[in-house]
Formats: sequence, C-alpha cells, structure tokens
Amino acid sequence: MEIKINGINHFAISVANLDESVAWYNRIFGFEELHRGQIPGTAVKVCHMQAPGFLLEIFCNEESEPLADFRKHPNTDFLVQGNKHISFGVPNAHILLDKFKELGVNIAFIADVNNTYGVFINDNTGNLIEIFEEGE
Repeated sequence: MEIKINGINHFAISVANLDESVAWYNRIFGFEELHRGQIPGTAVKVCHMQAPGFLLEIFCNEESEPLADFRKHPNTDFLVQGNKHISFGVPNAHILLDKFKELGVNIAFIADVNNTYGVFINDNTGNLIEIFEEGE
C-alpha cells in the first residue's frame, strides 16, 4: 500500500540569527511571520513564516555551528549526503537575477542546464535557495 501525501507541508532551516533571518525572508521573498516560540526544554528559538503555498520553519540555536562553506554552493554541497536546498518556482528567473544583485543577495550559482534555468542564492546564513524558472 502506498502512502498518500497531500504535498509539501513545510521546509525547515537553521540560521545564525532569528531576527535577521526573519527580516531577510520578509524583505527578499515577502514571507509573513505567523508564530514565534521556543522548543520546550531547549535553547532553540523557532519562527514559522508563510508565503503563497509554502510554510518555512526557521530554527535558531545561538550555540549552533555555522554552515560549512562547501554547503553554500550547489556543486560542492553534493559531496555530503542530506537535504540540498529549497527551490521556489518563478515565471522568469532571468529577470530576478538583476533584482537579487540590486538587493545585495549573494548569487551562488547559475544553472542553465538541459533547457532549464535556475539561480542559486544564499540566504543571510548561507543556506542554499534555488529560484527555478517555470514560465507563466
């Protein structure tokens, strides 16, 4: 028996500074803050943010280790197992490339492969995000 799923519920990331990351995701993508709290019995703060069709869960433990530099680029991140990146579908990623530069967003990689186009960026902590061109 296969297990039926409804779709993706949320994606979780870990960041260095919760306030800065909440502000970054709001400024760059328009995510709206839904709820903040703390994981009981831990020093881990959490914030849930909503964008159209997508819930982002942001964790912050001020004692956490920073993201290794090789995890900040898609081609070197393949050297370790685990989750790779969030991918947001957009009508035209080519246009957004200039907007990201204007906003001071780090461009990690441009993937123009097999008739697909994506721009990989880093959030303010270094987490990889793919902006994937889906068309209209």
